[in-house]
Amino acid sequence: MDRLTAAQVFLEVLERGSQTAAAEALGMSRAMVSRYLAALEEWAGVRLLHRSTRRLSLTVAGEQMLPQCREMVALAERMQAVGQAADSTPRGTLRVTCSQSFAQAWLVHALQAFTGRYPQVRVDLLVGSEAVNLVEARIDLALRITNQLDANLIARRLGVCRSVVCASPEYLQRYGTPVHPQDLVRHNCLAYAYFGRSQWEFECDGEQHVVAVSGSLAANESMVLLEATLAGGGISLQPLFSVESLLRAGRLVQLLPEYQPVELDIHALYGSRRQMLPAMRALLDFIAERLAGEAHWQPRERSTRRI
Repeated sequence: MDRLTAAQVFLEVLERGSQTAAAEALGMSRAMVSRYLAALEEWAGVRLLHRSTRRLSLTVAGEQMLPQCREMVALAERMQAVGQAADSTPRGTLRVTCSQSFAQAWLVHALQAFTGRYPQVRVDLLVGSEAVNLVEARIDLALRITNQLDANLIARRLGVCRSVVCASPEYLQRYGTPVHPQDLVRHNCLAYAYFGRSQWEFECDGEQHVVAVSGSLAANESMVLLEATLAGGGISLQPLFSVESLLRAGRLVQLLPEYQPVELDIHALYGSRRQMLPAMRALLDFIAERLAGEAHWQPRERSTRRI
């Protein structure tokens, strides 16, 4: 039995949640995935997974085996990196994660251009806003829009993300237009949050304005809030890259233009600079150069409120 492949199959099944999904991701048949799992259990001499029609779960032995399999796969990847370091040609599979909004609006187009330039590279894109353990999820590169970073990760600042407060014309016609950040307290604000209250921060004439907003809907993905905003459900704080065309088309209206929402940094996060694969270095540089070449992602000049 190829024990390394069996370990990879085991990890993929856990990550994907089913043998069928793992088979698709690995390019194997479901029967082959099942055989690798059975062979790994036979080699370990114990059952590693509880299998049912609804879900898979680890046995006690499986929980103990999991970090060992992760270490085995990670070691194999480091060994591969040593061999590939002498060959500067970008190749192989890169696992990248970022939010749905950034992936849909910008990253997917950049990745298409990148893989066109480097046809021997394949990108496995994991879309989601939740922070993930890069090592456990075997992520090579995480792109995050945030001003709060994990100190344990290496971060490279790539640009800034500007935001705007916006609402649909229908909502404003029914409930009025706020003219000062504090007016937002009286409106239905759709917040980007997992729970509780959210604070929106603005700057004008060097003065900071912090407003605690609340509303009928909170979500961890800005695309969900955008759809609710378009439907007239309330006011939301949206990345400019997501709504720029909607503002031009009149489907949304920018509010409080004199008050600038706090800009968020776009970071590339990765685990180590050592033994970085040529494909990883090429992708990181490609994304950085592409963002730097577009004024959209650069800090804007501070505005002053018109009187």
